[in-house]
Amino acid sequence: MRIGLISDTHIPEAGKEIWPEIRSAFDGVDLILHGGDITVSRVLDELETIAPVLAAQGNHDDHLYADPRVELIHHLELEGHSLALLHRFGPVESDINDLIHIWLDDVRPEIIVCGDSHYTYLEWKQDVLVINPGSPTLPRNLSPRLGNVGILELVSGKVPEAHIIDLADGKFAHLLQGFPKFA
Repeated sequence: MRIGLISDTHIPEAGKEIWPEIRSAFDGVDLILHGGDITVSRVLDELETIAPVLAAQGNHDDHLYADPRVELIHHLELEGHSLALLHRFGPVESDINDLIHIWLDDVRPEIIVCGDSHYTYLEWKQDVLVINPGSPTLPRNLSPRLGNVGILELVSGKVPEAHIIDLADGKFAHLLQGFPKFA
């Protein structure tokens, strides 16, 4: 399963619509996970023309509470891997056990996809893969410009693989491929 990861689109303040580079990066994905701060539901509608979409409710998304694609936290089982999708999860430099206690009520998934900071993050923290794809439209909370999205590849019985794509040049900004997870 190939999953597109996106967060903090902030449409329309970051632009009228999502940029075509996002569509290109997500070509062929089976699912898109949005880490919140969607701002307008038409972003999810547009992403849904690429693949099914689930989204975390960000701090700019209170008005989207009735959208069935949006939840505060999605707990998912995909290809035999447990995954949590939420907006805030940090500071990511903190101890993973503390973060899971605070943000996930001690429910420990194998993979956490989050947003909020606008900064990319891709790292194994003990036995948990933590991914923040950053923002494709307001990277590092700067002015509107091409930023980042992520791709997560899941195969049952295999270690998850993930990478962050720099939309400005189409290259991998960060890559965790076949990275052994810690026991």
